[in-house]
Amino acid sequence: MKLFTLAALASGASAAVIAERQVLISSAIASATATGAVPPVESASSSIISSLESVTGSATTFAGSSATASSASASSATASGAVSATGTAGSASSASASSTATSSYPTPPAAAPTGVAPEGDYSGPLRPQVHFSPPVGFMNDPNGLFRDSNGTWHLYYQYNPTELVAGNQHWGHATSPDLYTWTNQPIALFPPSEDAGMFSGSAVLDPNNTSGFFSNATEGVDNVVAIFTLFTPEKQTQDLAYSLDGGYTFELYEQNPVLDLNSTQFRDPKVFWYEPDQRWVMVVALSVEFKVQVYTSPDLKEWTLQSEFANAGDRGLQYECPNLYEVPVNGTDERRWVLYLSINPGAPLGGSVGQYFIGSFNGTHFESDDAAVRYDGFASDYYAEQAFYNTGDEAIAIGWASNWKTTNLVPTGAEGWRSTMGLPRRHTLVNYTRLGYVLTSEPYQLETVHNASLLGNGTETATLSGNDSVEVDFDAPAVHFALEVSLPDNSTSLLSDNSTLTMRLVSSSTNESLLMGYYYGGSNAGTSWVSRAETDGFSHPLFNEKFSHTGVDLATRFDGVWDRSILEFFVDNGTFHADATAFPTALVDRFEVATDGMPDGAEVTLRLWGLRSTWEQ
Repeated sequence: MKLFTLAALASGASAAVIAERQVLISSAIASATATGAVPPVESASSSIISSLESVTGSATTFAGSSATASSASASSATASGAVSATGTAGSASSASASSTATSSYPTPPAAAPTGVAPEGDYSGPLRPQVHFSPPVGFMNDPNGLFRDSNGTWHLYYQYNPTELVAGNQHWGHATSPDLYTWTNQPIALFPPSEDAGMFSGSAVLDPNNTSGFFSNATEGVDNVVAIFTLFTPEKQTQDLAYSLDGGYTFELYEQNPVLDLNSTQFRDPKVFWYEPDQRWVMVVALSVEFKVQVYTSPDLKEWTLQSEFANAGDRGLQYECPNLYEVPVNGTDERRWVLYLSINPGAPLGGSVGQYFIGSFNGTHFESDDAAVRYDGFASDYYAEQAFYNTGDEAIAIGWASNWKTTNLVPTGAEGWRSTMGLPRRHTLVNYTRLGYVLTSEPYQLETVHNASLLGNGTETATLSGNDSVEVDFDAPAVHFALEVSLPDNSTSLLSDNSTLTMRLVSSSTNESLLMGYYYGGSNAGTSWVSRAETDGFSHPLFNEKFSHTGVDLATRFDGVWDRSILEFFVDNGTFHADATAFPTALVDRFEVATDGMPDGAEVTLRLWGLRSTWEQ
């Protein structure tokens, strides 16, 4: 054993639809949960979940605060995808309130703050330090992502500022120079009435004032228009708001709505400028009809239906949060169109999931290359990804790192907040002979938060071969690990059934751990896996413990980021990835790597960086 010690290292389905499909969905979730295990791994075999235990009758404790989670709340959130705009979710709300009543962390205010940014406490042991999380209250889908002409990134998000469960939807707002160092801004969009909600949507820059909102009113700042779904108990419509100060405050368009189908399930508009036709394009979901509609407009106000993309991929209960954008093909000058589409519930592992289609777009019609189902990630906690507007030739995106089936219950409520965004990621397409195009995901400029001052030279390296292991103690807000595997030319014939690579993030005080691994030989060759079974801070029958994915070619590169309560694991330069929240009861402070049965000449090189906190108090 080699030892290194480092100084520091949206909106839910209708009640009628839920009632019709509840039995089917419950059965599917139970089946998916039961079959969600990875190939057997001895060190990851213990389970912290008792599927027979009543969640209502048991308390989950963390940092001295008790949190009682209602199974009724979980099934409600799982079936509907989100609670109503009034902000209720069974008994989850009262449970959240009781869990924070004895805590020193802030609790959500009684009313949404106006004109001032919500304040949060980022010192909690579960609070991510390089991922964005809401200052206080509950967050879900990313909305209105854009980079302004000064290079500032704007993130809007579905936000309940007054409770720790979904509902009471506003648009929260934060800005960043680098997609990691965020400044909370005042809430950007407020519902116009108590029974309304500002559901998901997008934001665009309108430099030519096609909308007519601006004239010279925004000289020196960008013309920003937000296109969003207004939820009311009667229906969902597509509405506009415009900003005269570059995206910080908004005025509602007096002639809203701009699209009204008199539907209760019509939402999540994604809008972009289509340069060849010199007009705007919108993709928007008719959720329970399993349709993505394509509209065009010269001015963001008058919209014409052009086509529908329907009944494709996995459907689940509903389509949500469509995202249509161009992505570069790795190593070429080619670009292809990607239609990203989220479903909830109905994911293979239960709850919510993102999927994508690759094809062509001519300004009015999207045509998929094939009927293949391609999921975005092989774990359970990544949903509703959206691409940033105004990023040049790059495709940069962020998704919500949670799952609707348990998001209202997780123990971060004891710290006054729930949910986090995934890391910002750069997408490219890679064309594999046997798979066709695959959307790759890599953290975007993660070196921005590498903290050399914590580690001296900023990294620690170790090389392993054969049967070997290394462990590295660290004391850092978050950690980034990267492993590169070198195999001999004739490696296929030399690999044995037990040729494996295993990684482990450990809390030295409790021995809780998160495990990741890869099988190089045997019947499971090519399989990546992740396990959160050995963390003790959250237990629920629908909280999957283990995840796996089998690729085509043997992987030689693995990257991961652990950030207090979220693990993001990228295989082979992001060809496949896993996003999994996990809730240990003590801070993780050790990283271990082990090889077993690797052939002579095989080497694994480890690099490890501490990441600085972007929320330093």
